[in-house]
Amino acid sequence: MAEDAPAWAYERAELHPHDPRWAGRAATERDSLRQLLNPWLVDGVEHIGSTAVPGLSAKPIIDLMASVTDLDTVVTNASDLLAAAGWSYVPKELDNRPWRRFFVKPDATHQRREAHLHLIQAGHQRWTDQIRFRDVLRSDEERAQAYEDLKRQLAQQSGHDREAYTNGKAAFVARALQGPHA
Repeated sequence: MAEDAPAWAYERAELHPHDPRWAGRAATERDSLRQLLNPWLVDGVEHIGSTAVPGLSAKPIIDLMASVTDLDTVVTNASDLLAAAGWSYVPKELDNRPWRRFFVKPDATHQRREAHLHLIQAGHQRWTDQIRFRDVLRSDEERAQAYEDLKRQLAQQSGHDREAYTNGKAAFVARALQGPHA
């Protein structure tokens, strides 16, 4: 672990039973982000990820995605506003996902993550894919259960390695985006 890296950067992936309060937390964060990012928003702010799927177990981290005019312009002009609201920027060189800019909102102890903010360039396919995947899980209980089972297996195998945990879900997500029989 790097000496200057925050503790939440190495937080283990642990699933929790669905908590209906996640939707309320997401709505509060979404409203705040809409105000902070208003000058750059295009398609708004969406609650995505497993906490956005009723009944699905998840890491208790609210994932939010904002469609913006230009990623680097927003990072340059909104980082101070976001930092004042508790968000920490993860430099793109560390994030290794060129299609987004990423912020983490740690809890009061700075040991755990409360929320993620994925800034997505307006018009990027990732915006549509994230919403479609969330909606597939919301509408297909069997697929949602299979996804939860996979996440439990990955958390056991590689919960200590967040990249491996995330990468382990990629094929499932790709199949889900291909349609109901994929």
